[in-house]
Amino acid sequence: MRGGDIELAGLVKSYDGLTMAVDGVNLRVPDGAYCCFLGPSGCGKTTVLRMIAGHEEPTEGEILIGGRNVVGLTPADRRTAMMFQSYALFPHLTVRDNIAFALRVRGLGKTERLAAADAMIEKVQLGELRHRLPAELSGGQQQRVALARAAITEPRVLLLDEPLSALDEQLRIQMRQELRRMQQELGITFIHVTHTQMEAIALADLVVVMEKGKIHQAGPAREVYARPRDRYVAEFLGGQNVLRGEVTRVSGGVAVVDLPDHSSIVASLDGQRSIRRGEMVDLAVRRDDIRLLRPDGAVSEAGGNILRGWVEAVEYQGAFVKVMVKTPLPDEFIAYVAEREFYRDPLEVRAPVLATWSAEDSRLLA
Repeated sequence: MRGGDIELAGLVKSYDGLTMAVDGVNLRVPDGAYCCFLGPSGCGKTTVLRMIAGHEEPTEGEILIGGRNVVGLTPADRRTAMMFQSYALFPHLTVRDNIAFALRVRGLGKTERLAAADAMIEKVQLGELRHRLPAELSGGQQQRVALARAAITEPRVLLLDEPLSALDEQLRIQMRQELRRMQQELGITFIHVTHTQMEAIALADLVVVMEKGKIHQAGPAREVYARPRDRYVAEFLGGQNVLRGEVTRVSGGVAVVDLPDHSSIVASLDGQRSIRRGEMVDLAVRRDDIRLLRPDGAVSEAGGNILRGWVEAVEYQGAFVKVMVKTPLPDEFIAYVAEREFYRDPLEVRAPVLATWSAEDSRLLA
């Protein structure tokens, strides 16, 4: 029998015939992948999760798990399990009994289910806590219990709804590593819903970016972050500056784009779609590809693309300094400068600067 590969085909969810919570989603998730659905509140990601789980039925479309259409089947028959944001642990049951509860519901005998719970407890490294109540556990320990309780039923697909949102930043980072470790150890498909960009990028083999019930882009984390397909993905994931202008020349594998301030940007076509002179386009450049120079005597050093402006704000971020540059353009422009490089010659607020980068670092968007 095939495992936890998932295919969503023409998936639609409408609650009143007018409001489209999910609008024609098509997606393939390989067996054993860690997939994160990413998007703002109300984009449809949790609705997709609940339809895969079997807690909601689609208005149209198919959900295939292991090659079988599971629409209309119960979660148990689909072999899916869901871990909720609240964890929903029973306060009067110990860690061991909470984990064993799902097997009790399925009618397994006490000896068998407790033996299975003990094996799962060792997998999630909760051995010393097996006799504690949920109130005696930290947030991260409670999450591990909830994860173990979902995994003990041996699902093909484990679904996680904002599992880290209730944790503080340090614990969230720690639990990201724990989730990834457990997913690899269990070897099953994880579908994880989040609105946090760095969480999705840190965890996922497959990142799915959604807006208004549709998928904008799906792919490996590095590809989605470094090569966003359109303006929405580039801006939502962050780390990119997006500029808009008119194509004035296309030749030699590059396009020249005139911006509203009458400056010109050169962007590599890099095998992308054909574009025409006069077309309005968006282009993205990563914030960590920007070099900031003082204008006095620096033009000869710059080379490549140059955008003139002045420092609007500076934020220390530890490994890098976030420099917000005010330009004549309507679009926000930010540079991430390595900390050591920035403090060799710190830029003050209102200091004039040249933002420079190469044509290869400019990416034309759909």
